[in-house]
Amino acid sequence: MTERRKLHQSWATFSYKYTIDAEIHIKRFQERNDFSLIIHLIETVYSFLWGDLFTIPLKNSSIGISLMLLLLIPAGIYFTIRTHLLPIRLFPDMLRALSEKKEHPDNLSSLQTLIISTATRVGMGNLVGVVAAVSLGGAGAVFWMWVTALIGSSTAFVEAVLAQKYKEPDPLYGGYHGGPAYYIHHFVEEKTGRKTSHSLIACLFAISGLICWCGISQVISNSVSSAFENAFQIPPLVTTIILVILSAVIVLQRNATVKLLDILVPIMAGGFFVITLFIIARNLTLLPSVFSRIFSEAFGLRQAVSGGFGAVLMNGVKRGLFSNEAGSGSAPCAAAAAHSNDPVRTGLTQALGVLIDTIVVCSCTAMIMLLAPEDLTAGLTGMDLLQTAMHHHLGAIGVIFIALTLALFSFSTFIGILFYARSNVSYLFGNRWCFQTAYKVLALIMLFIGGLQKYTVVWDLGDVGIGLMTLFNIVILYPMSKEALELLKNYEANKKTVRHGNDAEK
Repeated sequence: MTERRKLHQSWATFSYKYTIDAEIHIKRFQERNDFSLIIHLIETVYSFLWGDLFTIPLKNSSIGISLMLLLLIPAGIYFTIRTHLLPIRLFPDMLRALSEKKEHPDNLSSLQTLIISTATRVGMGNLVGVVAAVSLGGAGAVFWMWVTALIGSSTAFVEAVLAQKYKEPDPLYGGYHGGPAYYIHHFVEEKTGRKTSHSLIACLFAISGLICWCGISQVISNSVSSAFENAFQIPPLVTTIILVILSAVIVLQRNATVKLLDILVPIMAGGFFVITLFIIARNLTLLPSVFSRIFSEAFGLRQAVSGGFGAVLMNGVKRGLFSNEAGSGSAPCAAAAAHSNDPVRTGLTQALGVLIDTIVVCSCTAMIMLLAPEDLTAGLTGMDLLQTAMHHHLGAIGVIFIALTLALFSFSTFIGILFYARSNVSYLFGNRWCFQTAYKVLALIMLFIGGLQKYTVVWDLGDVGIGLMTLFNIVILYPMSKEALELLKNYEANKKTVRHGNDAEK
């Protein structure tokens, strides 16, 4: 027992010393400007992707327009129109698509791929991000999150259909793999008229994804370690080591990821939903006033903060885009793994995933905050606001619940993004275990470092990665969307044929 304790103490001392030494070296490099060029490049690309390219002046306000906004919002509107309001019109079909069965144990069902994509969509953004959106944009930001989810759902449908159509057998994990890198590759081959082992834009997408997910790994561990330090006074080093060990046990096994997420995601999302319903039930008389705030502030009729309509609109839209990931090309990596006889069914399940993430889970967070007295939460931002609201609703246990929820959401996100990484690693380096394992180890290292120290440049690198993914993906989605739309047309034609046949039999 004594020897084991000494071993644990030695490991903790080594880990701490290693981290401190790394920080010292990084600071020395930065002081000598050895990384100044790289940091400047990252910040420049970040500003180009996420910063305001221009602003639209309004009365008492303005709307900042970023490149991401220019890419995602028009795409969402375009695909929503082309699919004839798919999220509303085919919502029953989305639910029915979940019942599709897999034919082989190595294959994944549409429901399982929805769970995987939900694991990554439902993350810190559903807590911290929604808090930020409401803090800065008022209750009206929630309305614009809903709007963004509705149009983003159509984008998610298109990219998931294409991922399913161009999936390939996965010789390592069994079943299938694919995603934007694969359908981009097909598009390039078709346009150039020649076969290639790799295409430049597909490689750029895959590299961007791997960069993004490494950055997100740091964000995850830093958020979890900070939350546990505040809620339970647990040192970040202890939390980080436990998080890394648990993650390693899961991701370094062949098929443990899907099995864990099948259990974890329904429990964490369902538990959060049930707690929210309980809070709503206790404050049922306040619900009409909450919805009144949401709709009145959505159009700037009641200003929650200075900045007016522009702040309300943009905070809601940006949070919706960040949270549901529609158009970024992440979720299609899961969609491709589904065994489905019709790509449209897979597309419908992923479209449903966007609605679950934003309209259900994000709304839960918003309701928790908005049902708390305004004078209690006035002036608060971030997790302080959410924890104060939960303390009001449930007492001290509410603060603990939020910390645990954040940990579960973050942990599932990390597990999910490493599932996404499989297909990108395979596209770049071939179907080899050594490269799959190497990337997992790299992600675990980033997870460890992030839990102990926040490196802003690495976080920016994560945002740069997802921004570049979106850029490469959206550019290809427009010309390839006709294939997804044609499959949707055939799906609806077959549905009509079956319905008419059933009517004739009757």
